[in-house]
Amino acid sequence: MKQIFLKLISVLFSGFMCLRVEGICSVEHCTDPTRCVLSGDQRSCKCATGFYSAHCDQSAEIKVMCGRDYMSIRATEEFFLYHKVPLEALHLPNESCHAQREVIRETPYYMFRISKEKYLACGGKPLRKNTTHLLYSLTVQSAPQVIGNIIRDPVIKMEFTCIYPYIRRVSLPFPVLPLSSETVMQVDEMDATIHMLLYADHAFTKSYTSAPTIELRDKVYVEVAVTEPADYFLLRVNDCWATQSPQPNSTKGLLHSLIHNGCVDDKTVSFLSLEGGQSGNNGESSTVRYSFDMFRFTTEPPELYLHCSVQLCELDDLKSCMPSCNAISKREALREYPSQGLLSYGPIRIEMPDQPESSILTTVVLPMAGVWTLGFFITVLISVAKAGSRRIPKTEAH
Repeated sequence: MKQIFLKLISVLFSGFMCLRVEGICSVEHCTDPTRCVLSGDQRSCKCATGFYSAHCDQSAEIKVMCGRDYMSIRATEEFFLYHKVPLEALHLPNESCHAQREVIRETPYYMFRISKEKYLACGGKPLRKNTTHLLYSLTVQSAPQVIGNIIRDPVIKMEFTCIYPYIRRVSLPFPVLPLSSETVMQVDEMDATIHMLLYADHAFTKSYTSAPTIELRDKVYVEVAVTEPADYFLLRVNDCWATQSPQPNSTKGLLHSLIHNGCVDDKTVSFLSLEGGQSGNNGESSTVRYSFDMFRFTTEPPELYLHCSVQLCELDDLKSCMPSCNAISKREALREYPSQGLLSYGPIRIEMPDQPESSILTTVVLPMAGVWTLGFFITVLISVAKAGSRRIPKTEAH
C-alpha cells in the first residue's frame, strides 16, 4: 500500500464512463468485468476504467508519475480521439496549462507534466498536509465541444493525487554496523532509505548476522537497495572501495577500489541480475547487486571496511543514471547530482589459512635429539677405538 500511496491515489473518470457500449460489449455479452461493467439495472453496460472502443478491448495505458519535483499523467492519443477530444481541448483547472503530445516507443500520448512550482498556478487544489504526508491533487478535464447551442460529446475528467512522505529522520553520516549499513537521503519533501547488506550465497538468501569472517578468494555478495519508498527511484552505485579504517575518507591505512564512476575497477567484480529476471545493470532499478573475491591488505590488521557512494535518479531518468563504462569515458567525472549518499559496512574480518603446526618438539627437540644421538654414536666409536688400541700392545708383548 505504501507504493500506491506514494505514486497514485486515484484516477477518476466521469462523463465517458457512462457511455452506452454497443457491439460485442452489449448486455448479453458483458461477461468480462475487468473490461466491461453492467449497469445496476442490468439494461446497459459501459467500459471499465481505462478501456475503450466498441468492444472495450483497447487500453488507454494511463500512467501517473510523482517525481521529485514534478507530477505527470498521460494516456494514449487514440483514447482521446475515440472520445472526440482534441489535444487543444485538454487542460488543467487553469485553462492556460494545456496538454502536450509526446511519442514514447512509437506510441503517441497526451501528457501533462508540471513542476511543483507551477502546481498552484495551474489550478492545483490547496496543498494538504498532515503530520506524515503532503498531498498534491490536480484535475485534468476537457472543454465541452459546443455545436450551435448544444453539447453532444461527454466531458472527460481525470483527477489524480500525488502523496509524498513528510517524515524527517536522522541518521549517522557514516553508519558502520556489523549487520547492515543504512542511510537516509533527503529528496525535497521525501526521505529515501538505502541499505547495504553482505550475503554468503549467490541467491542472496543468507545475510550475515554478525561481523563476517571470510576466507581469502571466497565470493563476497553485496546488495545496495532503496528500501523505502520501494520502486520509486533508480539507484546507481557510483564508487565502492575498501579501507583499513572505518572512516571512508581516512588517509590512514591502505585503500582498494572495487567500483569507480559506476564501473568495475577490480577484475573480480561482477554486477549480478536480480530475481524475476530483472536487469542487474548498475543504475537500471532500485537495487544493485555485485560480487567480488575476498582479499586482504598487505599490512595489519587482517580486516577491512567497505564503503559505497550512491546516487538516486528519477524513474524516467534511466539514460543519465546508467554509467558509461567504455574505455574512453570510464574515468570521466560524473556531473554533480543533488541526491547522493554514502554507506559503510564493517568490519569484515579475513580468515587466514591455517599454518602448519610449529611446536618446540618439532623445531627444537627433534633436531637436538638427532644431534645427541649422533654424538652418542661418535662417543661409542671413540671408546671402542681406544679400547682396541690398548689391547694391541699387550698382545705384542706376549
